[in-house]
Amino acid sequence: MSAGSAHAMREGGDGAIYATTYRHNALGELTVASDGEAIVGLWMAGQKYFGSRLPRPFARNDSLPVFAQARSWLDRYFAGKRPDPGELPLAPRGTAFQRRVWGILAQIPYGTLRTYADIADQIAREDGKACCSARAVGAANGANPISIILPCHRVVGAHGSLTGYAGGIERKLWLLRHEGADVGRLTVPKRGTAL
Repeated sequence: MSAGSAHAMREGGDGAIYATTYRHNALGELTVASDGEAIVGLWMAGQKYFGSRLPRPFARNDSLPVFAQARSWLDRYFAGKRPDPGELPLAPRGTAFQRRVWGILAQIPYGTLRTYADIADQIAREDGKACCSARAVGAANGANPISIILPCHRVVGAHGSLTGYAGGIERKLWLLRHEGADVGRLTVPKRGTAL
């Protein structure tokens, strides 16, 4: 993540991981995980990479203050408000490159679409390089451990292809429609990582 970003994320600790659940009618059960101070994960039931990079099983603890913050954020999001990811303490675990991509995700405005190539070009410009791999950006995006809050659902393929969403195409489309994004030009791939 670039040094000038307003969406700072911290490195997570190595202690216990706590979990709570949040139920949404269209998306089903969401699991929110914390290291006790920050959100380290948010996954949909059956999502690819569920709980990756975290010790399991998670210890159930619905009373952590950070979970109250996450529930408030999700309530507002699902009510059609536009809460900012920067309102929450976030500590996703991943490589430096992954965390950088996830920091860029936090900056994508509500209801706006970006492509993997857009993000790769941004990283290349910030680094003063000729290019950055859109495929590497796609891999980092797909491994995002904090779904919805770090809005990886707002990233699509170069020609509007709905690729790479670990929560599944239907959920990605639901989230984009919920935000009022123009999904008319988007296409569902016949095969690939999104299916």
